[in-house]
Amino acid sequence: MNKQAIQKQPEISLHQRILTIDTHADTPIQLMRFNDDMGIRGDARKINGGQVDFIRMAEGGLDASFFAVFLGQGDRSPEGNDQAYRKAEKIVAAIYQSVEQYPELAAIATTAADAEILAAVGKRAIYIGLENGYPIGTDISKISTFYDLGARYITLCHTKNNDICDSSTDTAEHGGLSDFGRQVVVEMNRLGMMVDVSHISDLSFYDVLELTDVPVIASHSCARAIRDHARNMDDDMLQALAADGGVVQMCILGHYVKEVVQSAERDSVYRAYKEKWDKYDDRTEEQKALARIDYHKMEQEFPEKLATVADAVDHIDHMVKIMGIDHVGIGTDFDGGGGLADCYDVSELENFTLELVRRGYSEEDIAKIWGGNLLRVFRAVETGAVK
Repeated sequence: MNKQAIQKQPEISLHQRILTIDTHADTPIQLMRFNDDMGIRGDARKINGGQVDFIRMAEGGLDASFFAVFLGQGDRSPEGNDQAYRKAEKIVAAIYQSVEQYPELAAIATTAADAEILAAVGKRAIYIGLENGYPIGTDISKISTFYDLGARYITLCHTKNNDICDSSTDTAEHGGLSDFGRQVVVEMNRLGMMVDVSHISDLSFYDVLELTDVPVIASHSCARAIRDHARNMDDDMLQALAADGGVVQMCILGHYVKEVVQSAERDSVYRAYKEKWDKYDDRTEEQKALARIDYHKMEQEFPEKLATVADAVDHIDHMVKIMGIDHVGIGTDFDGGGGLADCYDVSELENFTLELVRRGYSEEDIAKIWGGNLLRVFRAVETGAVK
């Protein structure tokens, strides 16, 4: 065994013995588009390859993951809302099917305690989160429907405004939470569902904090002071969330981590790709499949320069400095754009632990970042629920 391998062994052992939770993976996209088999080791570098499966979760020492039921924002008419709801139901069903196919490897989790219970018997805990409240439409009863289906958080919106609140990457419509959005937060508190403030506008964020009776989470967000992006959270927001007892789960989607300068050649090819596949969401499924093939060919010939684990841990360092160690976690956004040069899929997550050790974090601190902080909030939300 070489010297480097010897040096890594203690840190790997630490990574394996702590409880690890990723609060945001868009793996259901892979299940819906490509019918990925979660019991077979995939290859993220191949065309249409996913970044998460049960085999690589075990390799990367990941005990639990929140699979996101993601829907991009569409038509907010009754018909559009109903279509979104039906699609969300199908995604939830696909998650259950993928887990139930391998009962010896994983199980659906619905309580904070489940993560530790399943880890103790060597199974991956698969939680469900709803990314974008769009499928709720304007029907408050849909929240309890999704709770009963197993969802334990709702990301209130995505990149566009919806009937709940304004998005961080859209023009102001409601000026924060809508009147209906206020009802949504109250109902989520009542049921024991975590309110996820990733993606929402700054005003929406402060409205949530003013209204909620329990701590909230940002399931996949970074620090704006390190990477100036509207999707990230500024220091005032970080401090406010910490004061309210919440947790920010640091995201590893490159554009939110660091602005990495690409080659002129890639920029040119990427612009041509964007022009060719303009208005992607309006395309037929056949066209979308061709667009994805074009994208992966581009990635193979002109690979994107990616941020690194060290770049991402810079965000953790900053958030710990601003918020304290009890309010920071990790939400990768794997299969939704997340991935770093040295952590491209779930099998490489131990690299975060190695970097945290190199920076002097204790085992207790690392355990908090990897899941302890999230479970504290999860339990607080469960305890506050009134059913």
